[in-house]
Amino acid sequence: MENLIDVAKRVLTIEAQSLQELKERINEDFLKAVEIIHNSKGRVVVTGMGKSGLVGRKIAATLASTGTPSFFMHPAEASHGDLGMVTEDDVVIAISNSGETEEVLRLIPYLKYFNVKIIALTGNPNSTLARQADVTLDVSVKEEACPFGFIPTASTTVTLAMGDALAVALIMRNGFKKEDFAVFHPGGSLGRKMLTKVKDLMHMGEELPVAHPDTVMLDAVLEISSKRLGVVVIVDEKMKILGIITDGDVRRGVQKYGKELFELKVSEIMTRNPKTINEEELAAVALSTMQKYSITSLVVPASDGTLKGLIHIHDILKKGIF
Repeated sequence: MENLIDVAKRVLTIEAQSLQELKERINEDFLKAVEIIHNSKGRVVVTGMGKSGLVGRKIAATLASTGTPSFFMHPAEASHGDLGMVTEDDVVIAISNSGETEEVLRLIPYLKYFNVKIIALTGNPNSTLARQADVTLDVSVKEEACPFGFIPTASTTVTLAMGDALAVALIMRNGFKKEDFAVFHPGGSLGRKMLTKVKDLMHMGEELPVAHPDTVMLDAVLEISSKRLGVVVIVDEKMKILGIITDGDVRRGVQKYGKELFELKVSEIMTRNPKTINEEELAAVALSTMQKYSITSLVVPASDGTLKGLIHIHDILKKGIF
């Protein structure tokens, strides 16, 4: 039996070569396909049977998540009523390696009747589907990666890659931004990173641990303990930020002063000019800042320099922002 590691390497070699050959075939037809989709007032409807259908589902999902409204339509179900989902403003991406898939070809007369634009992804540029399409993207391969030469392997990889190329080109053509991507993924980690701001997580009001400059350290420690944020922010009578004391400062102070620490004023121990962050900044930026300076909290000032809030690293991590 052939070494299975060699088999795996041969599969990857064939598929990599197929992708390289696909790259050389990207031409004006690709640009036409992008413009058809970009100028459409409707949605992209992706259809295909079997393995082509599975690839089509992924292409539709990628387009939809990157700002191009899209859905998958099973060609067999389309002939039994699902064609009603397609409007004259839509664009259809029809996938068939042979270009002769019966279920896909049955849709052509209906699509033509309503002047729906058709983009064909096929491995046979001379096929019926290619001739009927408004634009054909050649996704042919010289060989499949399987030992029999006909199981969809390299061909599905190439078709999937062409779908990715269309999606990414449309991202650029449509001016789609990463912030827009986050809007479509509010439940995912990326969405949380891109949508959650400091103001959404920061502590305010009675939750804030504060002390005045003449407060003795014993009372400051009690404030740190009661508010459970590991810090106390030192403010003047107008709530202007003066400094900060962390639980780490307390430990180091005990080592240096012993019991005498608790009789000192906080102004003698505090760190002046604490690290701050704007409330409109992303929580992910706050986390990055904390990691950079090896701290666990950031002070959030108001526009006039007074204390408005405090964000702790645990608040960010509990939100699932890493």
